[in-house]
Amino acid sequence: MNEPDLQGQEYAVATVVWRQAPSSGQIGSRAYVTADGQVHGWIGGACAEPTVIREAQRVIREGEPRLLYLGASDELVLPEGMTAIPMSCQSEGALQIYIEPVHPPVHLVVVGRSPMAQTLAELARTLGWRAELVDGADFTSADVDQRSVVVVATQGHGDEDVVRHAASAMPAYVGLVASHRRGEAVLGYLAERGVPQHLLDRVRTPVGLDLGRTTHQEIAVSILAELVQTRAASGFSVEPARATLPLVTAPDALDPVCGMTVPADDAHFPAEVGGTTYHFCCVGCRDSFLAKVGS
Repeated sequence: MNEPDLQGQEYAVATVVWRQAPSSGQIGSRAYVTADGQVHGWIGGACAEPTVIREAQRVIREGEPRLLYLGASDELVLPEGMTAIPMSCQSEGALQIYIEPVHPPVHLVVVGRSPMAQTLAELARTLGWRAELVDGADFTSADVDQRSVVVVATQGHGDEDVVRHAASAMPAYVGLVASHRRGEAVLGYLAERGVPQHLLDRVRTPVGLDLGRTTHQEIAVSILAELVQTRAASGFSVEPARATLPLVTAPDALDPVCGMTVPADDAHFPAEVGGTTYHFCCVGCRDSFLAKVGS
């Protein structure tokens, strides 16, 4: 299938790497799963899909790939690092699915037109980042979103207004190119004019590693180095943070017939017996259970 247009989003790619017939998933089948659980593509039937969605959301949340085995796991020896999830639907098939996270490139917005600002944008593009150069007079909070990284390099030409617009958009990162004294003056000016302190606390100034007296090209390198360091160490603070992404909207239930974990929602064949509501991976499991308890 063609890759869906998920530009700017975090998502996971789930690929079937092995199958045991008669599973409906085929080797090479692929699906793209977004953080909110939307699925683009096909990796298997109703038994596999809920599990893949849940595990894909976990991969997005944790940022680490996973290799899953979906099927009956009795007396099965699995390779180290593979996660077994019981799935014993009517087809009696099995799947191995590799799920990997895909993170969008860093969106860097450099505000300013100095040679340093131009060099910074050019260097960022060599890393595969999506870098934009915006003149200070043209910049507004609409130029960025919550995943953007903003470097204000207006160098005394409207710094206060640009920082105010940038901070109010609450991007992942805001840095101001300035001396310590100049940076403190800008933040103090904005605080006196009612800009909330929690927004000002998000502004990093001065931005860039301290290299002493340097050229504008070296200043650009020092800024980019700090951004790379920040991203590698802890990532940029996106709001809402990845760690708060929901994994599933419904609690889990255990199918009493096949042992598969399924969402406890109306789509998973609920049946009430003796005051307890059970959920099933498929109608076959539900009918089998009802026939057994009714006999």
